[in-house]
Order: sequence, then structure tokens, then C-alpha cells
Amino acid sequence: MRGAESPQTWRLSRRADLPIGTVAVDSLGHGPPVVLVHGTPTWSYLWRHVAPALADTFTVYVYDLLGYGDSPAAPDADVSVRAQAELLAQLLEFWHLDEPAVAGHDIGGAAVLRAHLLHGCAFRRIALIDAVALRPWITPTTRHMQAHLDTYRTMPVHIYEQIVAAHLRTAFHQAPGSDTFNAYLDRWRGKEGQAAYFQKVGQFNEDHTRDFESMLENLDTPVRIIWGEHDAWLNRAVAKRLDALIPESQLVLVPEAGHFSMEDAPEEVAAALAEFFSAEEAGES
Repeated sequence: MRGAESPQTWRLSRRADLPIGTVAVDSLGHGPPVVLVHGTPTWSYLWRHVAPALADTFTVYVYDLLGYGDSPAAPDADVSVRAQAELLAQLLEFWHLDEPAVAGHDIGGAAVLRAHLLHGCAFRRIALIDAVALRPWITPTTRHMQAHLDTYRTMPVHIYEQIVAAHLRTAFHQAPGSDTFNAYLDRWRGKEGQAAYFQKVGQFNEDHTRDFESMLENLDTPVRIIWGEHDAWLNRAVAKRLDALIPESQLVLVPEAGHFSMEDAPEEVAAALAEFFSAEEAGES
């Protein structure tokens, strides 16, 4: 892996050919395994500050979800939350990981929970960061897109890009630099980007979290919930609901951070993850 700072050089160096598709993957560091799962509409670039910090203590595994980043999906492919959970289960086998720690952001959180609760994937610790887990989780902007998919799919590209850019900005609490912002937006530009964007939007389905919601109150894996205090996509009230539901979970609210808390406060998020993932190694509960 190269270029932890630059969107031009951050690339995952390997490819995993899996039953569900071919995805971009990489790993760094040495130590107990940690898997980082990004959400929508991001890619593994989201972890560029967090992964190197964790790599001082752990072997960190990163990848691009199917249909995101450098893991392109066929136009008719399933890129839903359900499919992303299946992808994670297949990657754990590909990497030969029996019980890693895992962190999931946004729909990556839902993928982690589905993989654990419905696919039987064992995790020693689970961190949920501004995570999709409880209904309702589809934002009003995205609901409007789903209700008018044909319009959005066929609108002029320059108008579509302005709409997506405006929505993307609300995921940050602190204004990002142009390179950082474009690292996300560029992945969805042009006609191909437009088609891919609405492929995923069309497949957002809240039944994919309904499937495991009733199981959360019996979750016995240690869970830490990390949330941007100013998350405009999933309000911190969601984090408190989740914390109340999951037994003995730990809630960490990150000041001055929005939905993309790893962008707004990467050092705080990395420290919260490192402390939580290291606790078991130190014999703590």
C-alpha cells in the first residue's frame, strides 16, 4: 500500500477473486488482526489516517466494498447491504481469519452485524462507527432519489454531480480540502459514475437491518460505538439507541466530528479503536 496522504496514490495493491466478485484488498502492520469496513459513498481511502495508526499494533486488513472504489461491480450485480455482508464473510475465509476485531462505518456497520449475527462470522471485538444498524437509516435525500430513480439516472451529468456533491458535503462537519473531497466525488463522476451511484442507491433496503435488529439485545461480543457528535446523516440519538440496546456496549462521542468522523477527527477515532481493540490483549473486559 502506498501514499497514505494522497488520493492520487492511495491504492489497494491486491485483488481477491471471490464467488461474489473481484475486490481490491490490502493489509499493513503486524499483530492481532483487525478488519476495517467502510460504508457508502466512500471507499478504503476513508481509513488512510486510521489504518497506519493501528498498524503499529495490529495487522490491519482493508478493502473496497463491491461497487465502490477499485472494486467495480457489473451493472446487474447485487451491491446491497446483504451482499456486502456475504462479501465480508468470504473475505474472512480468503484471509484465513478466525476471529479478528472489526470496525464498520455506515453500511459497513450493517455488513459487520449481518456477517456476525446471520452468517456466524466470529469477531473478538466489534466497533460500530456512525453505523447503519437501526431503522430508519436511509437519509431524506436518498429516499427522494429512490422514489425518482429514473429521473436521477437520466438527468444531465453536470446536474447529477452537483446534487451528489451537495449531499456529500453534509457528511463532513469540518470542510474538507479539495483533494480529500474530490477523492470521494471523483469515484462517482461521469455517466459510469452516475449509473454506479444509483445502482447502489436503488438497492438500499432497510429490511437488511430489520433482519438482525431483534438479535442485538442478545449480542455478547464486546461492542464499542463511536459516533460523530455532529453526524447529520445518522443523528447521535441513533448512537444512544444502539448503546441502550446492545448489552454492555461502550459509547464514545467524538466532538467536532460529523458522519465522516475519520475525516473530521482521525486521531480521536484511531485512538478509540486502538484502546478498544487492545483491551482484550491486556486481559480487560
